[in-house]
Amino acid sequence: MQVDALPLATPRVAHFQRQGIEQLYPPQAETVDAGICAGENVMAAIPTASGKTLIAQLAMLTADGPGLYIVPLRALATEKHATFSELPGVDVGVATGDYDSPAAELADHDIVVATSEKVDSAVRNGASWVDNIGCVVVDEVHLLGQADRGPTLEVTLAHLRRLTPGVQLVALSATVANADEIADWLGAELVESDWRPVDLRTGVADSNVVTYDDERSDPIGIEAAELPPDADLDTETTARLVDDALADGGQSLAFVRSRREAETLAERLRGDVDDTTSDDTTQPDREAVADEIETLDDTVTGQRLADCVRDGVAFHHAGLRSGHRALVESAFRERTLEAICATPTLAAGVNVPARRVVVRDQQRYTGSGTEWLPVLEIHQMCGRAGRPHLDPYGEAILVDTDDPEALADRYLDADPEAVESKLASEAALRTHVLSIIASDFAETEAGILDVLAATFYAHQTPVGDLAGIVAAVIEELIGMGLVVRNSADGTDNVDGRVLAATEIGATVSTQYITPETGVRIVEGLRTAGEMAEPTTLTALEIICDTPDMHDTYLGNEERAAIYEYARQHADEFTTAMGDTEDFERWLEAVKTARILAEWSEGATIETLVERYRLGPGDLDSRVERADWLLSAADAIAGVLGVSLPAISRVRTQL
Repeated sequence: MQVDALPLATPRVAHFQRQGIEQLYPPQAETVDAGICAGENVMAAIPTASGKTLIAQLAMLTADGPGLYIVPLRALATEKHATFSELPGVDVGVATGDYDSPAAELADHDIVVATSEKVDSAVRNGASWVDNIGCVVVDEVHLLGQADRGPTLEVTLAHLRRLTPGVQLVALSATVANADEIADWLGAELVESDWRPVDLRTGVADSNVVTYDDERSDPIGIEAAELPPDADLDTETTARLVDDALADGGQSLAFVRSRREAETLAERLRGDVDDTTSDDTTQPDREAVADEIETLDDTVTGQRLADCVRDGVAFHHAGLRSGHRALVESAFRERTLEAICATPTLAAGVNVPARRVVVRDQQRYTGSGTEWLPVLEIHQMCGRAGRPHLDPYGEAILVDTDDPEALADRYLDADPEAVESKLASEAALRTHVLSIIASDFAETEAGILDVLAATFYAHQTPVGDLAGIVAAVIEELIGMGLVVRNSADGTDNVDGRVLAATEIGATVSTQYITPETGVRIVEGLRTAGEMAEPTTLTALEIICDTPDMHDTYLGNEERAAIYEYARQHADEFTTAMGDTEDFERWLEAVKTARILAEWSEGATIETLVERYRLGPGDLDSRVERADWLLSAADAIAGVLGVSLPAISRVRTQL
């Protein structure tokens, strides 16, 4: 199917043609046949790099109303905003933060790119612009199966379908075992394909040979006896595989389990990359990118990244500042960089294809031990192999120098897992049941179950199975002081009871914090209101000791120092050291509060990163979260009638 045969305005057809898109890929053509340009619901479950972005654009450009593009990550929102902004005559907005407003300004855009959390918060706050949406595109819809993001995504979709009957739904997904089930839930025509624009061969490597799925093999020839005593065989094998790809004119991605190992591998590859890529025409571009990285900050991490970039390699993980990650991704796409060493977060949607993908680690540390990565996650990493229009093929290689055959059985010969709803989690239901009540979507248990009947959970499991959990969650919310039960007719008739959010409960919901965080803030504010001189540290301890603030790692070597700091400032905290339910978790909160206090007092990012052993990106995320949680605390303080000037003071200093 030719692009000029599509129902698009001439300038938009010309735009795609300038990008080299003259003819649709087969999966793209199948979505057109399924009615994507005619307002029909469509789900495309196709491999990475098979044209999902164009499918989304076709839907939104032909929709009867503005388009909403829902993404799981802020980085992906930024990338898609840039892509869609190039469309002729299209005004694109992006929304990823400010969880306490309906974001009325979004009504002015033809396309809005937003995270599911932002859309959920806008719905909670009564966003009227949602009613006018003509098309909703959900990227990475298989993330319904994630415990952290999944429940919000499915409840948000359930709300959108209820608030905007007839809205076109387009779901984009990697290949999963039950794509037909997700499509059926959405009332969508399923387009499922394993077609790729670039052939992909996968394999497993030990230190001697790569064995591919097509039974071909390539020698590696590393002799363990020739390596230094402290050398890691898996790492040396990974480095050799990357070197070979670069020598053949391709780029490479290497996935490892941790931030530290991503940086270590990048350092290990620096000399190899410089030796392998003799063409130095890109060196001025590398220098320019490195200079930009140094301009963002002068942290040890930033300097290390800049040094690697000058040698044509980079590392990529969540500890980097968002600006650093964006520079690395852009430089890689422009072929300024030859290799990236990354944690698995890079596999989640960001557009960075490479000739060869090497997955050194297939397990990750969970806090209590290691666990195998899901098959779907490994397949997404592998799907990054092969750059359309640049590579004749793509290669994805898993490294296991102990038992490569078992690894191939586990991942390469296995189908991705089925997507299963995680909404039945009580923690998730507390948040969403409170939202349903506070937003006046339902006032009885039966009404709440009716709202939840539109979720993916209810599609997989009889919604009645949630009745007991929902009843228990409602009792918990009542016990928290966030919900009350009243009689509809003024009597004690149980059958006529109605549920309503208290003023605190409504504030917790609209501020987009979890009920557990809301209760902790309420308790902290009440205690602070009775203190003689609550300080900046008082306000920060309250919001840092909540589930919504990211944990800050507390190393054994610094534990004593943080303990002593907590003892010295005990009279500024709302929790007594002897009254904590989880002392270690509270000490982590104290550490975070101390970092934020020093930041508010003018400490530099360089100083804090070095002093507290955190990544510059970690500091950025905590400052951002602190601003959000302080705003929520300020709103709750207003409801409680508690005066805590330190909240406003520290917000202006962050």
